[in-house]
Order: sequence, then structure tokens, then C-alpha cells
Amino acid sequence: MTNFTLTKTRIRAGVWEGVLSGTADAPALQVLHLEKPVAGVAIAAVAERPGEWLVQVPIPVDLLSEGVQTFLICDAGTGEKLQHFTVITGVAMEDDLRAEVDLLRAELDMLKRAFRRHCLETADQY
Repeated sequence: MTNFTLTKTRIRAGVWEGVLSGTADAPALQVLHLEKPVAGVAIAAVAERPGEWLVQVPIPVDLLSEGVQTFLICDAGTGEKLQHFTVITGVAMEDDLRAEVDLLRAELDMLKRAFRRHCLETADQY
């Protein structure tokens, strides 16, 4: 389990922004969309606030299409989900049920990968 937290601050001009706190070293993060990495993640130290990092995730235009798109921000070392955000395009929805289902699917896929990796790593122990 990671010792730091990632807090969303805003989405502006197609870039998700947040502040990661709780670590003196630059964190290694990965952003996933449909189990594929999203490029261009930027991490920079916040001036005069040691242990805090500005995280910026560009939202690629080619990943946006009709419906709900969910992006997972994970610790690259452990694979633990730190934060997520969804982008909904097209028809307005009365509630975010589809976004929640999409997030559950993304997290289930992440759990399946972790379980398979665990099985491979421990297969020789039994």
C-alpha cells in the first residue's frame, strides 16, 4: 500500500490536474485507459511545499468518443489505484451510473491482472 495520496484539483484545457502528497521523492505514476497506458503524464515539485507534487494528465483527443471514458491513475510500482476520472461525451445522463459501471469494469480488469501476476509468481511455491 502506498503512503501518499493524490487529490484532484481540476480539469482545464484538456488536462486533469491533481496534487500528490506524502513523498519526498518524485512518484512513478501510470495512467491507464482501457488497460493501455496514456502518454504525457507530467509530475513536478510544488514550489515551497516539500513532499507535494503537481500531477498533470493530458486527456488525448483520440481517446474521446461517445459515452463514458474512464482513466485510472495508479502507482507504477505497486499498481495500486490512487485516483480516477471519467469523461462523458454525447447524450447527457440523468445520473452517473454508467460512469460507475465503467469504473468498476476498469478496476475489475486491474484486479484480474494483479491476480494473474500473483498466481504466476506463487505457482512455484506450492
